[in-house]
This record gives sequence, C-alpha cells and structure tokens, in this order.
Amino acid sequence: MSHAIRRAGELALDETTVTALRAALKTTADEVVQAIIDEVPSYANALSGHMGATIRRAVRTALGHYLDLASGNATGGDAGDAAYELGRGEVRDGRSMDALLSAYRVGARVAWRCLAAGAVPAGLPAAEVAKFAELTFAYIDELSAASAAGHADELAARGRAHERHLEHLARDLLAGASPDVLLASVQRAAWQPPVSLTAVLLPAVQARPAYRALDPNTLVLDDLPDATGVLLVPDADRSHLLRQLTDRTAVVGPARPWTRASASYARAVRARSLSSDIRDTEDHLPELVLSADADAFADLRARALAPLRTLPVATARRLEETLRAWLLHQGRREEVAAALFVHPQTVRYRMSQLRELFPDLASPHRVLELTLAVGLRVS
Repeated sequence: MSHAIRRAGELALDETTVTALRAALKTTADEVVQAIIDEVPSYANALSGHMGATIRRAVRTALGHYLDLASGNATGGDAGDAAYELGRGEVRDGRSMDALLSAYRVGARVAWRCLAAGAVPAGLPAAEVAKFAELTFAYIDELSAASAAGHADELAARGRAHERHLEHLARDLLAGASPDVLLASVQRAAWQPPVSLTAVLLPAVQARPAYRALDPNTLVLDDLPDATGVLLVPDADRSHLLRQLTDRTAVVGPARPWTRASASYARAVRARSLSSDIRDTEDHLPELVLSADADAFADLRARALAPLRTLPVATARRLEETLRAWLLHQGRREEVAAALFVHPQTVRYRMSQLRELFPDLASPHRVLELTLAVGLRVS
C-alpha cells in the first residue's frame, strides 16, 4: 500500500468529509456489488445468497479501511492481506484472475462515483478532488496487485501439490501397488485412469522434453536411479509413439492394463539390460523369453549342447551355427547354405557330424530343447 499511503499523506480528508462518507458506506457497498453482478458474468451467481452477504461485508470493510487511509489513520496492511487471501480464494472457487480484475475495475468506478458524490457536498475543496480520485484508484490498484499475488501463489501451490500427487501415483504404479492403493492415489491426483499404460524408459534429462509432446495424461518420473526417467503413456498408438521417440534413447515396453503398468516397466527394464540397441520390446520377445531365467537358460544350453563340448572350440562354434540355421530353416539344405554362406555339400557334411553327436536329432523333444538352446547367440 506504499503508493496509496503516499497519496493519502498528500490528501488527509477532514473529519467532516470522512463522517459524511462513512454514513454512505452501506449504500456504496451495495451499489458496488450490484454493478459487479450486472457487469462481470463470472459473479452473476457467486454474489447471491450467503456469499453475496459475505462479499458485501468485505466491500464495506475495504471501503472503511480506505476512508481510514484517506483520513491518515491507517497503514494499509490489513486490506492488502485481505486482498491477497481474496485472490487465493478465487482459485479455490474456480475463477480466473481476469474475473477478479474486472470486478476491481467496476468496483473502482462505482466507488469513486459514490464517494465523490458524498465528498463534494461535504465541503471537499475542488482542488482536493483530483487528489481524492488519485488516492481512490491507487488504492484499488494496490488491492488488485495483492489479489493477483495471492491468486498466482495459490495456483503455484496447487500445481506443485498436484504434481507431487501425480509423481506419487507413478511410483505406486511402478511398484505394482494393490488396486486399493492405486485407486486412492488416483483420487488424490485427480487423474483419469486410461484403459492401458505403456512404459517408456529413457535418460532422465530427456523425460520432461519427451513428455511435452505426449498425451497430457502421461505420468512422468525423472529421478529414478542411474539417471533414468520413465513415462507411463495412456492408451498409446504404438507406431505413433515410436515415431515420436525417434530422436530419443528410449525403450518402449508393452501396453498393459493401467493397474499392471509395473509389468510394462519391468519388461522395458529387462530389455535395456539385454542390449542398449533395443527400442521396441515387442520386436525382441524371443530374446526376452529366453533370458527370463538366465540360470535356467544356462543350464539348458549346458545340457542340450553337451555333445559339442567334446570338440575343439572353433569346430563346436561352426557346428552350433549350422545347427541353428538347420533348425530355423527346417532342414532345407539350400536355405541353410545360403544363410551360412557355404556350399550345400558343406551343410551335408556338417549335418552328418551333428547326427552322430545327437542320435535323437529327429525327436520332437530334442528339437525343442536344441531350438531353445541355440535361440540366442551366446558369445
């Protein structure tokens, strides 16, 4: 209120004028409120009933404080605090600052008209009328500024609280929390659950920039261990999502029902542990299946490929490559030869060696074991 206080020091209304203006306070407050109802649509219903009575008292209080200021008997602090809280309250009631500023403009015009109509007959010298007008509008400007600060602070506080609730929900989803816990987190975050969520892993520094291009209902965390970020994308069009992430170092998990987002996240994490080249986990399902239990896979290879361990390393490697190609191409010798870049006769020779090492090579169970055993290239 420093500017208004400075103006008040230049004016200091006499007691006769102040008394006359105080007598008209109730009428002035009623006219201000009615003008706001008539001219600012956002307040058409808000100022009726109990709320209207509360606002009228607040307007009378502000006008009374203004007259204290004009007579040199106030500092302005209380009115500024009240205006600040009014701005915060507008956020809680769902109104924008534009509506409140419009109300202030209307209120200032009507209040000045009413106050001037009372001050001049009370004997305010014509030379002082201009100063009185300047004080009126300086007072309203500073109330407006205080309300704007309260409005902005409340929005910022609510935004931070909402963001914290969304982050808490994302952590609950990644942790595989129970449905009851998830529903409670959803309600706190005011988040609309989708049908599915798709987890995307990427460097933490890329998480927020990538998020801005995605569905606004996407959940984001950028403070996981190892500088990792994660996005939980709702009801994603997979091909479109992959195109959006073309320039990102991202691993995209499968779409899963939103309550099972942890499964999408777990697969993306496992895919990243297999290779830094994996982007779409759906393109690497065999590798993911065969690596699900690394110890079991190692045991299977050791048992199924035991006959090769009796051979020199280079020979064993060539025969394993031939066996893999033979299984993949279902024994079609020409295709096996083309895949290995060797002559078909070489394939015949190597397969004769393999049949000696694996007498039951035609057994379906043996074929299954060997297919799984050579399904991944192990260095």
